Amino acid sequence: MRRLLFAVPLGIAATLLVAPPAFATSPHFITANASLSGTNLVVSFKEAGLGANQLINYTASANATTTVVCVNGGGMNPSASNKTTVQGPVSASGLFNSGKNGNITASLTLNPLPAPANFCPNGQSEQVSEVSFTNVSITDTTNNITASIAGTFDTGCLLPSVRGAC
Repeated sequence: MRRLLFAVPLGIAATLLVAPPAFATSPHFITANASLSGTNLVVSFKEAGLGANQLINYTASANATTTVVCVNGGGMNPSASNKTTVQGPVSASGLFNSGKNGNITASLTLNPLPAPANFCPNGQSEQVSEVSFTNVSITDTTNNITASIAGTFDTGCLLPSVRGAC
């Protein structure tokens, strides 16, 4: 009986000394959200369960729609044909370190799509009249985990005093 009392604790101690240390790695997004900053979309996120001091790649993506108008020196859009809408995917990527706590809190910024080259005639300037982002997501490309961010993020009319801009 005495041998059994000593053998069980010794067996447990030996197992603990021989077993490799366990690292909790179960990557998952805690939060993921987006907000407009001017005409840009800032995608903010927090991911945990990454393990200590890991370099993790992220990509924020969305579908963007940008409306651009030509504005003359008098502050007007002189023609309905001097307006265009550009649509397509946008993305931004970044590499972040998980630190000693195994989590990352960061942001990536998506920019609106530009107007086609030489869109406005001489003497007129290109100005963005509205931008919207849909189907927004953040992806941890290192661990292949994606969080979708619901909603449409729309600036509304940015040039209310320019006739025909919006």
